[in-house]
Amino acid sequence: MSTDYQQAREALGLRLRELRFASPGGRLTGAELAERLGNGWTKSKVSKLENGRQTATVDELQAWSAAVGQPEACDALLAQLRGFESHIRSWRRQLAKGHRPVQEAITAEHDRTEVLTIWENVLVPGMLQTPEYARHVLTRHANLMQSPRDTEEAVRTRIRRQEGLYQPGRKYRIMMWEGAMRALVCPPSVLAAQLDRLVGVVGLDTLELGIIPFSASLKIYPANSFWIYDERRVVVEDWHAEMWLDDADSIATYLRVWNTLAESAVYGADAQNVINHARRALNPH
Repeated sequence: MSTDYQQAREALGLRLRELRFASPGGRLTGAELAERLGNGWTKSKVSKLENGRQTATVDELQAWSAAVGQPEACDALLAQLRGFESHIRSWRRQLAKGHRPVQEAITAEHDRTEVLTIWENVLVPGMLQTPEYARHVLTRHANLMQSPRDTEEAVRTRIRRQEGLYQPGRKYRIMMWEGAMRALVCPPSVLAAQLDRLVGVVGLDTLELGIIPFSASLKIYPANSFWIYDERRVVVEDWHAEMWLDDADSIATYLRVWNTLAESAVYGADAQNVINHARRALNPH
């Protein structure tokens, strides 16, 4: 968790404590507030929220402001929460209603983007996935995160996003590690069809597809995946959360990482050769 994020969470906790102290009926103790809030609330939870060791939900902020007799403070609390959660979006919160809302949020970002720069080290990017490959990826993620199952809706939303590949004026700079084409996150037959799809999109005028082969000499290690939207925002994926970064320094860093990785990539016919090699490895005989 970033220092800035933790500081913002602590600032929200401080504001919650101030509201508890300033309750119109008199200062409340943590235990008294927990009792007012009722089921699921304890003195320990109150303490964790006030000390920035736990992030409040929207419902919890609404309940808190009402319990301390200051419901008018809720809007400001929610604004504070949005301010730092816009940068680090936990999967637990994002997937509370399934994968479709997450896919829709990303689609909205895609729709306002002219140049999308992608680095993927472990999966074929969503912009190039077949429906069956996407179905396996989303199902595995839902299993891991124990989130509601809305796989088919999420797959449809993800695949609709690929219409951008055929829209004039769009540009997709997608670069992948060879390992992304060999990871059996799906049955071999599904991966084979996915690799055929990759071969088929090489040469689209909207797509610049680069592959870094296992044999390439690397100037930097191929770490976690990220997406750069028009050099105004970077989305970085990790196991606990997605980080949405819009500060100039972070964007410049990820662009520098992408450009450094790109020095080891191959394109065009050479990229097709790497894809075909991975395809043949699925059926060696």
